[in-house]
Amino acid sequence: KYNIDVFSYDEDADAGYINYLNVYNGAVIQAYTFEYRKRIEEEKEELLALGIVEVRKRFGSTAKEIVVPFLPDLKLDGVEINIPQRGDKKKLLLLSTQNVRQYKLDKLKRAESLNPEQRGTRILKEMQKDLNLKDLPSHIECFDNSNIQGTNPVSACVVFKMGKPSKKDYRHFNVKTVVGPDDFSTMREVVYRRYHRLIEEGSPLPQLIVIDGGKGQLSAACESLKELGIYGKVAIVGIAKRLEEIYYPEDSIPLYLDKNSESLKIIQHLRDEAHRFGITFHRNQRSKGQVKSELDNIKGIGEETKRLLLKEFKSVKRIKSASNEEIEKVVGKHKATLIEKYFTEEKES
Repeated sequence: KYNIDVFSYDEDADAGYINYLNVYNGAVIQAYTFEYRKRIEEEKEELLALGIVEVRKRFGSTAKEIVVPFLPDLKLDGVEINIPQRGDKKKLLLLSTQNVRQYKLDKLKRAESLNPEQRGTRILKEMQKDLNLKDLPSHIECFDNSNIQGTNPVSACVVFKMGKPSKKDYRHFNVKTVVGPDDFSTMREVVYRRYHRLIEEGSPLPQLIVIDGGKGQLSAACESLKELGIYGKVAIVGIAKRLEEIYYPEDSIPLYLDKNSESLKIIQHLRDEAHRFGITFHRNQRSKGQVKSELDNIKGIGEETKRLLLKEFKSVKRIKSASNEEIEKVVGKHKATLIEKYFTEEKES
């Protein structure tokens, strides 16, 4: 017959958590989890020792063996303290460890359900640590270029505040200085325009800029930050096509984020938003271009007429299939005749 005590330990910034199992003949007959508020400079070895003494006294334990994850600051007469490496005792220690982690997690969830902002701050602190940032990234901006088939190059900038999308702050850029699909020059231009404007307006700069692209795009963005005199003041990273690769300026070795980390989830969300926002805008730009090219060819049809037609019929395709009477109701007889004549000739040619 054996009778052992199993203790495991976990902690956060404010408290140490200890789980206790008393195992008699292979069955857990006692399970208990509790916490100690940490005092300054109090080490986990001291907290675990306190917990062992207190719990054994409370439950009147006479077990001659104690299983632990690390050695506490403690000597007990006639009691062996072991860190198991394998076998049943190792399994019991793992079970105890799962218990203590779950206890800590449940406590966190309870606190966060009462105060949702707390969750945002915790995730951002985790991100600050994961990405090795000087400041808490409470304001993040992500850039993504979309020049599908090289037409209408546009760029999207999405903004997250406290880890959540701030859609009113999203911005689109029609690329002005770049001809054809040139991702690096596009990135250089839009990053420059974005932060030149924020600096001029005296608006706050983000704590983190995320560039959707590898080393080339990241270098291009850094050139613009240098030109504006803010390189080194705002953290900037690039995310390669395989999302978990994070690149830093002037460092060829990427950082790999844990696939389950909250930090990676935020970066994925940023990138998905930038992508979605960019594509939608690009689509609108192209359809505007197509609408214009079709209706611009009709002599005698001005901007206001086009606006009225599109407001009523929503697309050129519907204008083409509308009857003369329907069009006449919107723009009058003379213009309806011009439109009908144009589309009839177009069909015949």
